[in-house]
Amino acid sequence: MQVSRKLEQHIAVFGESGSGKTVLLSSFYGATQEPHYLQKSLFNVVADDIGQGSRLQRNYLGMRDAAKVPDTTRFAATSYSFSVKLRDDSDNNAAKNRPFDAVRLVWHDYPGEWFEQNVSGSEEAQRRIDTFKSLLGSDVAFLMVDGQRLMDNEGEEERYLKSLFSNFRNALLTLKDDLLDDGKPLVEFPRIWIIALSKADLFPEMNVYKFRDLLIGKVCDEIDELRKALAGLIEGSSALSVGEDFVLLSSAKFDPGKISVTERIGIELILPIATVLPFERHVRWMHAKELPGKVAENLLRGAGTLAVALVGRNSKVPGRVGRMLKSLDPRLVDEAAKKDEFGRPVQA
Repeated sequence: MQVSRKLEQHIAVFGESGSGKTVLLSSFYGATQEPHYLQKSLFNVVADDIGQGSRLQRNYLGMRDAAKVPDTTRFAATSYSFSVKLRDDSDNNAAKNRPFDAVRLVWHDYPGEWFEQNVSGSEEAQRRIDTFKSLLGSDVAFLMVDGQRLMDNEGEEERYLKSLFSNFRNALLTLKDDLLDDGKPLVEFPRIWIIALSKADLFPEMNVYKFRDLLIGKVCDEIDELRKALAGLIEGSSALSVGEDFVLLSSAKFDPGKISVTERIGIELILPIATVLPFERHVRWMHAKELPGKVAENLLRGAGTLAVALVGRNSKVPGRVGRMLKSLDPRLVDEAAKKDEFGRPVQA
């Protein structure tokens, strides 16, 4: 199988209005344009749309230099595309041995209002359907829990959390008939749904295990109902991960009159997680014979090359993601990515 010199990775981000999706993305991109990042990183991150990149950079600079939080967007169904390119290498042989020249990272931001209220008219209803279809190619989806709203419901967190996960589930059920073609389940669909706590700087004592335990203790049943709703949309529903993975995210540390953009939580892990976790999970499903043939082919083709090459086995990525990286043999990874669930070669 010929490996493409340009690879794509799609991330879908779901969260209510005001949950911090725009701030998160601005922090993610803006930090990659800082001189200290450019001096140390092996990669250049370039916005494919210059206008989008400028707006995200403006948001970031507004936080850094003027303690100004970006304006909240409403009903903004936007996809942001970035090219992640390896730096030029004077060693031509090394350049030739690279498994790719660039990765195109596409970040799909789903409007939070569509989880919280009904659409107004047929035109907006169709736009909601089209927007959801545009993110079906994502391997990973992040479900955002708004840290501010969680804090506002301290002691009664289940009031907010039950509403949040029920709204996600109901929105999916509303879309189901329009997403399925003649009722046929979808092969291409995000199969890893990570639950993320945004604005995690509000909870200095919180770690990912406490966050996990909070959700399981308060809304275990609601998460299970969401999983069932997602399973009803896809072929090979046993190959689905909802509520197995949790992450804390903070775009910066927010104090009165000051935003410290260097004090971030989890932002640097978004790309490694979205790259490595799908491969780790897909291989597990493949070995467990849980992936129908066309689902396996769709998910695994080229995944290993991206997982190993983008982050690098020697990268100092902390925690579980780093351990997964160190355990991967690039040759075995690439071979696995070329086989179906029965170990047969996938036809290019």
